Amino acid sequence: MKLVSGLRLFVFSVQTYLPRRAPRYRSHCSVSSKDTGEISEERARRFKTKLSSGPDFHHFLRASSNKTPPKESQTEHEEPYLPHVSPASMRRVYFETYGCQMNVNDTEIAWSILQKGGYLRTSEVSEADVVLLVTCSIREKAEQTIWNRLRQLTALKKKRLKANSHLKIGILGCMAERLKTELLEKEKVVDVVVGPDAYRDLPRLLTVAHGGQRASNVLLSLEETYADIMPIHSTGHSAFVSIMRGCDNMCSFCVVPFTRGRERSRPLSSILEEVRMLSDQGVKEVTLLGQNVNSYRDISEAQFSMSEVGLRLSRGFSTVYRAKQGGLRFAELLDRVSLVDPDMRIRFTSPHPKDFPDEVLHLIQEKKNICKQIHLPAQSGSSRVLQTMRRGYTREAYLELVENIRKIIPGVSLSSDFITGFCGETEEDHHQTLSLLREVGYNIGFLFAYSMRKKTHAYHRLQDDVPTEVKQRRLKELISVFREEAAKVNATLIGSTQLVLVEGESKRSSQELCGRNDGNLKVIFPKKDLPSQTSVMSTVPIKAGDYVLVKITSANSQSLRGQAISHTSLSHSRTTEELLNEQAAAC
Repeated sequence: MKLVSGLRLFVFSVQTYLPRRAPRYRSHCSVSSKDTGEISEERARRFKTKLSSGPDFHHFLRASSNKTPPKESQTEHEEPYLPHVSPASMRRVYFETYGCQMNVNDTEIAWSILQKGGYLRTSEVSEADVVLLVTCSIREKAEQTIWNRLRQLTALKKKRLKANSHLKIGILGCMAERLKTELLEKEKVVDVVVGPDAYRDLPRLLTVAHGGQRASNVLLSLEETYADIMPIHSTGHSAFVSIMRGCDNMCSFCVVPFTRGRERSRPLSSILEEVRMLSDQGVKEVTLLGQNVNSYRDISEAQFSMSEVGLRLSRGFSTVYRAKQGGLRFAELLDRVSLVDPDMRIRFTSPHPKDFPDEVLHLIQEKKNICKQIHLPAQSGSSRVLQTMRRGYTREAYLELVENIRKIIPGVSLSSDFITGFCGETEEDHHQTLSLLREVGYNIGFLFAYSMRKKTHAYHRLQDDVPTEVKQRRLKELISVFREEAAKVNATLIGSTQLVLVEGESKRSSQELCGRNDGNLKVIFPKKDLPSQTSVMSTVPIKAGDYVLVKITSANSQSLRGQAISHTSLSHSRTTEELLNEQAAAC
């Protein structure tokens, strides 16, 4: 009733309002005031008549109850948010991946997203409508490689444009986050820039790019782990599984916290689901990935987040952040993953030395399918430089950890990272690093000359005061000492029998096969048929994905060589003595 009364009040207002307004326009009319008044009154009467004969309140009530769907013609002009792509017009994407294993995993995630968005993948850049470079920003050399490649692709893009065939270029990953402005606005060499936490936005950004505009999204997230996206792994018998992203350590030389954000861990259930899927596909080795993989802490479920278990560090190590309470830790995750498939090898990288409590080490020793290989980045052998790097430990604490690892896991293979020429490094500091290499004796090493990165603590607070030529000289000395010591360590394996996962033919000879042992060392051996796992009386060829026992006959700093003895498996591997006894009995 109130609405009906309001409608009548509106009619009354029109009746009284229009005549009052008419005199204001008299000076603009060519008719007399009398005529103007008559016209106004006539218009008011016509309006009143239309209003009284038009729809009333009850009419609107009846209309609202009408359930008949609108005709298609009423929506024929609506445009979808993203246009439908027909199979005939599906675009082809070409990926190039640079840098660490995490970038390999990022490529698999990005491809999974784009495949659902209607894209096809090509292995030939000449066939591509979109070229995406998954980039690394950890060192200047890595970025320079990308800039050189962009020049080549820009030339190809101009050539394709002349042929009326458009090519879009995109930068993904760490370099995208760090150099967005330079890539899009200054150099103008790319169409799409996508940071590590924005891959879900790829289809929309590429649609914008195909519309003729440049597009970017480099926002970092406190939550994104892509837990609900199943990566599309390339064919093979080894796979990477991301378990956490970002880093909270804030080492003074490292740009990772600024390009990949803060630490957040993927839910345990999602990780186990992916590992089971890989096992069903026949994958024989999984590497768990994270910028600081052994600081994994799942708080996705109530029983995890409410736990009062605190952070357990290696003895003598500290952090720049407060101890984190609660969550399911790395040891539990590692244990659960190892149970999925007894014949699947489990590795993990890249860890921080601070996150190796004894429970993790004992688990590695006890589980047959967790590789007895630990990456233990030292970065420097000088306590003074380690403090400047904000690593949270001294040389002495690091050596104590090495001793503890070798006590709990006899025969463990160790690898490490070293940076030479860091800010303020003296010759004495350099010699302490050389002595650490000799004292520990690593099987595998990754050694680099320091290159300062913007945004880091070192960039804002320290001086890059070691000349380039000094850095290069020290790097050569590090490499020389590492190779000398690695050759000694690897030589101790001569005469042993190593369990090797076959990867395929050797790059140097089609008559040889190569694979990796438990310690992640490359093992090369002649191609030949071997006794089967079930019977020594029959032989079968060796193929990629097989486990074989190889007796080592020679070694150098980079690899081992030997003779394959027999097929085997992780869960039922036989010793050399057992094999020789069986062969002797068969004769």
